[in-house]
Amino acid sequence: MNHYPPAPATARRTRPGRAAYRHFHPIETRWHDNDAYGHVNNVVYYGYVDTAVNRFLIENGLIDIATSPHVFLVAETGLTYFASTAYPDTLEVGLAVSRLGRSSVTYDVAVFRAGADEAVARGHFVHVYVERDSQRPVEISDKIRMALQPLVAETENIAG
Repeated sequence: MNHYPPAPATARRTRPGRAAYRHFHPIETRWHDNDAYGHVNNVVYYGYVDTAVNRFLIENGLIDIATSPHVFLVAETGLTYFASTAYPDTLEVGLAVSRLGRSSVTYDVAVFRAGADEAVARGHFVHVYVERDSQRPVEISDKIRMALQPLVAETENIAG
């Protein structure tokens, strides 16, 4: 099993290309995503990333947000911005796994304009797998681990 450390902070500041990412989720910007400066507000990007990661888990049958006895909780996020976007841009969130631990997974994430090669934002998103009721960490199941394995990327590819 490959266990790659999270990309170093300096690498997260590097504007990555599309080839570093294994899965893409389309996002349609909305009118209310824009702020007073006429571009998508920085905090909205976190919602885009959260949506992309959770849609991957749901669409691959890895969690049921209403009934799964184990769920993923966000432990850490961070983004660096390279260019602005605005409604009505169509975006794509790229996902790669930079670390697949015992009870956590670190995603390297990037937001691209649809079809563009250079990211407009790049960061990390850490999920911890927990027992729903106690919210205590548990080991990631083999089923989830196998489904995440194709997203695992070599750190040199993610570094930009």
